[in-house]
Amino acid sequence: MRSSRFALLAALPLLATAACGDRDRERPATEAASPAADEASRLRQSIESATFTPPASTENEAADTPDADAASADRGGAVDDALAEDARPDPAMVRVQILLDRTRFSPGIIDGLGGENTRQAIAAFQEANDLEVTGELSGEVFERLASGDGGRVLTDYTITQADAAGPFIGAVPEDMEAMAELETVGYADAREALAEKFHMSEALLDALNPGVDFGRAGQSIVVASTGPAELQGEVARIVVNKAESSVRAFDADGELLAFYPATIGSGETPSPSGTHTVRAIAPEPNYTYDPSRLSSASGGRAVVIPPGPNNPVGSVWIDLSRDSYGIHGTPNPADIGKTTSSGCVRLTNWDAEQLASGVEPGVEVEFV
Repeated sequence: MRSSRFALLAALPLLATAACGDRDRERPATEAASPAADEASRLRQSIESATFTPPASTENEAADTPDADAASADRGGAVDDALAEDARPDPAMVRVQILLDRTRFSPGIIDGLGGENTRQAIAAFQEANDLEVTGELSGEVFERLASGDGGRVLTDYTITQADAAGPFIGAVPEDMEAMAELETVGYADAREALAEKFHMSEALLDALNPGVDFGRAGQSIVVASTGPAELQGEVARIVVNKAESSVRAFDADGELLAFYPATIGSGETPSPSGTHTVRAIAPEPNYTYDPSRLSSASGGRAVVIPPGPNNPVGSVWIDLSRDSYGIHGTPNPADIGKTTSSGCVRLTNWDAEQLASGVEPGVEVEFV
């Protein structure tokens, strides 16, 4: 369904505008296991066998700790970038995030660190399954997710020639005019491409595959066994919750098809209000950057930036009846829900593609 619809809509002269912006791998007998490889193998086994363990009570400790509020905020919300670089993935959280992804309650990027996007996905799962809505991982949530899907959450994948071929562009230019000179705004390298293909952070991909050359075809790697690329049903209504920073897709009977974390507008450049409709869907859109239409722009000339997953609007654009606004992807999946946009609704590329697979022109989009 998606391929034929996307092929048709790819011909639309639509420009995104500047209002947005199963077993362990075998090792030859003669090859000694490195400490890093052993650690990666233990991590994989821990993720597959993870169960829920209630956190130890730290109520008394927190009361005596000057930074208790800050620590609590880190656990409940966005993890500081510097901390995230060094943080070790929690095996149980990796398993939960993958299971949420497979049930179409997207946690955004799978990193094993948790955070606000995962909390929102858990809350949406609880609401849909008539559980107490807390947003906190509990034994009941873990059991419901695991009992509904007993498959392995990690899988072996062999890097293909297409994976290794790119095109890759190295560092993505920050300057819009420099970006406009590219033929395509592709991935920086194969590592980034493979991490996004399997909805993972590059840090988690590295932890599971230490020392791997991701640009070498034929190499076997361990990746997340993610959910279906397409929605199982036709979207009749989309609800964009600005306060929650989320997107929900419903079918004609009002059944929830999917939940996605999102980046939605800001105080200076708010998203629309009220009800609008989908006007068109464009895969691999280009992006028109016009600084005269952006209050945050620092000058420069209007340019058209070519398509690509690291294009400012990502890999797909869902055009809305409110001129110059849309639902689209992003070049920075780890930032979803943690930053603001210039008014549009931003999802990870894979979530935007999945949503687009079930959407036709005329679908209602309600901002609440």
